[in-house]
Amino acid sequence: MPISKDVSIDEAVESMKLRANELNIQLVAELPLSKQIKAMGESSRRMAIYQFCDALIAKKMVEYDIHFAAYLPCRISLVEDSHGKGWLLMMNMDMLINNPKLDDSLRAVALTVRDSLLEIMTAGVNGDL
Repeated sequence: MPISKDVSIDEAVESMKLRANELNIQLVAELPLSKQIKAMGESSRRMAIYQFCDALIAKKMVEYDIHFAAYLPCRISLVEDSHGKGWLLMMNMDMLINNPKLDDSLRAVALTVRDSLLEIMTAGVNGDL
């Protein structure tokens, strides 16, 4: 999703954090990759990864099938393109949701997580505080 023209990258990040908090989804890690790259002596446009998680949902998924741990935590990447425009990206969770190993109750939980992450991203791209 492209960040709206009237929303700064910092405003998008703040909006994502606030919306995640409203949805009771924890920001469990923030990886400022562009800062690390600059510290290593290279130039870099803004790039960061924000990891979100609902620990109780994660527990259910992994207890059901340990392989689902590969999807944890949920990540939203922030990337500044060559024109200075910010973008928010995440993995297509439909691969998990449509997994035939997933029973109906866990599929419903996975849909809730996907929809929450999309809501977080939408808040970010629109600068909704």
